[in-house]
Amino acid sequence: MDRDAVLRAYDEQVRRSMEPPQPGWRAELASEGRVLRVVAPPDQEWGNFVIWSDVDDSDADAVIEEQVGYFRELGRPFEWKWFGYDRPDDLRVRLEAAGLQPAADESLVVGQVDEVVDACAAGLVVEGITLRHVRTDDLDADLAGIVALNQKVWGEDLTWLMDELRQGLTHSPDDLRIHVAEVGGEIVCAAWVRFHQGTEFASLWGGSTLPQWRRKGIYRALVGRRAVQARDRGFRYLQVDASDDSKPTLQRMGLRQLTTTAPFRWKP
Repeated sequence: MDRDAVLRAYDEQVRRSMEPPQPGWRAELASEGRVLRVVAPPDQEWGNFVIWSDVDDSDADAVIEEQVGYFRELGRPFEWKWFGYDRPDDLRVRLEAAGLQPAADESLVVGQVDEVVDACAAGLVVEGITLRHVRTDDLDADLAGIVALNQKVWGEDLTWLMDELRQGLTHSPDDLRIHVAEVGGEIVCAAWVRFHQGTEFASLWGGSTLPQWRRKGIYRALVGRRAVQARDRGFRYLQVDASDDSKPTLQRMGLRQLTTTAPFRWKP
């Protein structure tokens, strides 16, 4: 895999996509075309972000302040997604100086779908674990189970996650598939795949697993199931924003780090 070529393809096809994530959202160029921002419907607290920028030493501070001012006027939080190749070299320092708070760094990792399918094919899951899609006839229960799982793992209020996933399944069901691992009626791991139509990329999300059910083959199995779906739909690459915990496992499945990324968050 040509790392630089794939990173360029990701930047052009995914980061600079003008396709809004869901109906009712807006994707728009702002600051005279210097940033691409996404604005969620006004009744949602989450989903506002700057995904791409093209700034330099001469205008970076002004553009950042303009975006902060835009969301301050709306009274809404937003996230600026920083990537390691963004200009200027000190962009993340400037973001923090403007009042945006950095979360933990992640790694943008990408793998060729066929290679990931092959790497996951031999994986085994411990007996007693059921792998399945969420049930459309009992969606609320499954989504509540996913939220409960993530709250146990992360210790945060993630009720907004249920709304995000429900909206995705309601408005764009062909672009999202949610998988869970279940033991005795309890969801112990949940992961989903988003298919970015018109691109070569499908992206993997979630994968949080209850501590007592780790190292049982679940994570690899759910990556493999999603990779097969991406392959069957004709996608060429799988992309993940990987934490330091998940990156080594993903690398063993054939994904490679292209760059570093981090969210910088601002609240009114």
